[in-house]
Amino acid sequence: METKTQLAKLGLFDAKVPRYTSYPTAPHFKNDVTSDLYGEWIRSIKEDSQISLYIHVPFCRRLCWFCACRTQGTASASPVAAYVETLKQELVILKDHLTDGVTLSRLHWGGGTPTLLEPGMMEDLAGAIFDVAPMAADGEFSVEIDPNEVDDTRLKTLADAGMNRASIGVQDFDDEIQKTIGRIQGYDITRDAVDMIRSHGVKSLNADILYGLPHQTNAKITESVQKLLSLSPDRVALYGYAHVPWMAKRQQMIPSDALPTPEERLDLFETARKLFMWDNYDEIGIDHFATKEDGLSVALHNGTLRRNFQGYTDDTSDVLVGVGASSIAKFPQGFAQNNPSTSAHTGAIRDGKFSTSRGHAFRGEDKLRSRMIEALMCDFKINNAEIRDSFGISEAKLQDLYRPVLQQFPDMLRLTEDQLFIPQEARPLTRMIARALDAYDMDQAGHSSAI
Repeated sequence: METKTQLAKLGLFDAKVPRYTSYPTAPHFKNDVTSDLYGEWIRSIKEDSQISLYIHVPFCRRLCWFCACRTQGTASASPVAAYVETLKQELVILKDHLTDGVTLSRLHWGGGTPTLLEPGMMEDLAGAIFDVAPMAADGEFSVEIDPNEVDDTRLKTLADAGMNRASIGVQDFDDEIQKTIGRIQGYDITRDAVDMIRSHGVKSLNADILYGLPHQTNAKITESVQKLLSLSPDRVALYGYAHVPWMAKRQQMIPSDALPTPEERLDLFETARKLFMWDNYDEIGIDHFATKEDGLSVALHNGTLRRNFQGYTDDTSDVLVGVGASSIAKFPQGFAQNNPSTSAHTGAIRDGKFSTSRGHAFRGEDKLRSRMIEALMCDFKINNAEIRDSFGISEAKLQDLYRPVLQQFPDMLRLTEDQLFIPQEARPLTRMIARALDAYDMDQAGHSSAI
């Protein structure tokens, strides 16, 4: 109770802050990053290097009310087929800009619902991707799979193409909650999808589950987590539901008065967190859990855990290329985002150019602050020597950067000669602590609850 009182005094239950999957965050992207500049950044990728590739499929059979992703509903395969042709054209443009010998350390198909693609489309898309760059010997090919929109043929096609990690969204198994958020997906159909995934030799399984949903209680989230644990996922993302109906209009279907309070959200998170820990999962950053053998756990223990637009990752490539409408790319030079409009994106690709519509070129202290924020989000600590050596700054400068953080969170952080450290009891504040290192102005309306 005393810790919760301290957290309340520091504003945890009122604050809205970024999730810090990038720095600066996407609301600060501007239109000065053009398709020409994006092309220059791609051409600068070194020969024989490894990159990550993200493919965005913005289509769903139905639009779940809780989701704030850029997606559009479709009842037929024709718009999906047309979009796949656009992706293939975009990949040709990418290939024309890439140097020789590039391989893929990570390949991820996200959405939307990538499993809406028919098997032939999947084969065509995978072939087009690997014509641009093959998978590295130890590469990881992951796909987001909707248990309601997948069958054995599709899974076989993906496995034959090289998929070695699958990701399923669970959200919550409770019937009342599912009806309220517009996502009907029973335990049986989820279990059957997992069984099919594993029957095709795909051994690595991710799962997403949400806390903070309408009508969710500690008893309900306990039951849902236990059902999820029965499926033995290798990696779990325990995300807080972000209720932003002013941004995602479909969320207006969800009754606000059925949502848990911020204090109740913290209790829901802690309930689920303890269940994963009791089942011997490692805690990864602020909201992920992984088995001891999973790549995230390995990266956590050897100090190579990183954070990107998909959340936590063990991928150490410094280039992430985004393909498809609204996809975001990251380079050593900055961020670039494709046009979020499917039609505008398609038009640009048909004209033979990238659809880059905005982004951010790193300047000033961006890289320095980005690494400090990432270190807090991944490891709950900032190693002083690493920051000084990597960015060539003095100890005095580092202490200047720490000062506002320590002033905002007195008695909650630990500062030693070697590091700034967030102890366990203060970790719910991590995103707020990261915000104290953020040099950019922030409109709270564009972000989600700090807990």
